[in-house]
Amino acid sequence: MSEQRRPNVVMIVSDDQGAWAWGRPSGGVVETPHLDALAGRGTVLDRFFCVSPVCSPARASLFTGRPPSWHGVHDWLKTINAGPESVDFLAGQDLVTEALGDAGYRVGLSGKWHLGASDVMRPGFSHWFALDGGGTPYDGGLFHRARPDGSVESGRIEGYVTDTIADDAIGFITDSAGRDEPFCSLVTFTAPHSPWTGQHPEPYVAPHRGRDVTGPDGVPVSQEPPHPWLATRGGHPNASEADPDEAKAGYFGAIAAMDAAVGRILDTLQRQGVLDDTIVVFTSDNGFNVGHHGLWGKGNGSWPLNMYDSSVLVPFLAAGPGIARGQSRTDLVSAYDVAETLCELTGTDASRFADGPGQSFAGLLSGSEGARGDVVVHDEYGGTRMVRTERWKYVHRTPDGPHELYDLVADPAERRNLVDEAEHAAIRDQLATQLTDWVEAHAHPQRRIDAEVVSGSGQVTAMVPGPGEFSPGLYDQWDH
Repeated sequence: MSEQRRPNVVMIVSDDQGAWAWGRPSGGVVETPHLDALAGRGTVLDRFFCVSPVCSPARASLFTGRPPSWHGVHDWLKTINAGPESVDFLAGQDLVTEALGDAGYRVGLSGKWHLGASDVMRPGFSHWFALDGGGTPYDGGLFHRARPDGSVESGRIEGYVTDTIADDAIGFITDSAGRDEPFCSLVTFTAPHSPWTGQHPEPYVAPHRGRDVTGPDGVPVSQEPPHPWLATRGGHPNASEADPDEAKAGYFGAIAAMDAAVGRILDTLQRQGVLDDTIVVFTSDNGFNVGHHGLWGKGNGSWPLNMYDSSVLVPFLAAGPGIARGQSRTDLVSAYDVAETLCELTGTDASRFADGPGQSFAGLLSGSEGARGDVVVHDEYGGTRMVRTERWKYVHRTPDGPHELYDLVADPAERRNLVDEAEHAAIRDQLATQLTDWVEAHAHPQRRIDAEVVSGSGQVTAMVPGPGEFSPGLYDQWDH
């Protein structure tokens, strides 16, 4: 890489992929040879947390470096995604993609957006190929190709959606590789989001039938009894399908098929002669349970909403200039740290994110920074909030609970709730105060949620200009 040219960036974001759900952490149950190879030539963050255990708020936080109580996206968006009635839920807010665009990067989107106005090219982008909404069948999904002049081509995808997203990213990378300016390709797959049964190429699904993974305490997730808070629709767990074994094989197969698409993107970088000049990041929006804790789904796989590590821990792999090879870190890191990190890695001004909660972890990736020490991470899903330290996790649900406290050293599988035990009252109260102070420091007065009105069944209105404009989905849509 020349001294004058800053590194390119390829940021790949999967959908509903837990930190356990790729080759190495799954013990080989989920086959991902290309992700395994990427990890081998780069750095893995083993404790990287999403900011909210559901897609739209998690993605908003990843791009803005802000929590939901600041950016105002509190649940997955169940709304009109395109046309004159659609709304840009992040209008007027700074995104890391815009910062890179302002700094001279050629920025392209290929895949899922799900933050409103999917048919409008957002500031900072020069290429825009967006799916209409969130989850979609893997054949025939609606897309919007927006152009800088405001024109839009919309239509149905022909073929497997995962491959179509990869093809578009490959086209953008190929077109960008020979230009003078660096590029940032944002590749946002829908995999492994539902649906699963009969949706994915059989060569990827077949090897995963009959396979199972284990939780942190070694219990196979298929042996977990149903959680008492399990959310269901039509008698089935919220995110599952009629045959959970086939759904699980489809979930694993979706990841394997996406891994093959990642391999094609990496091959394109190699063929274009820019692989060594490109920072490649792979992560996911939120985690997922396929039986963990007796749940199917993520934060809204239960009611009350949950903050189990299987819902909030996601994969994070990075390789390229400035990133150590073969390194694995266990520091606590959050997705709200990503915006400042990408700015530091690319020499981009990060001042627009300076008053948010994030801090760059570029030093962790390079290996130049030691253990982060007393770092905490926070998660938020409506009135359900979490604070997580090296040892402790505290979950607070406003206004009335139930609350949870786990000693993650003694109980990594989060089986024993200590919140009402007198001997742990001091640490519970300390963490509760810490959580309250953090929210007060980083919430927006007109976009925060201080009651458990978010149910996990979707947000329909942007919080603009104030709380009175917000209409969350109703939890009476659940069976349970």
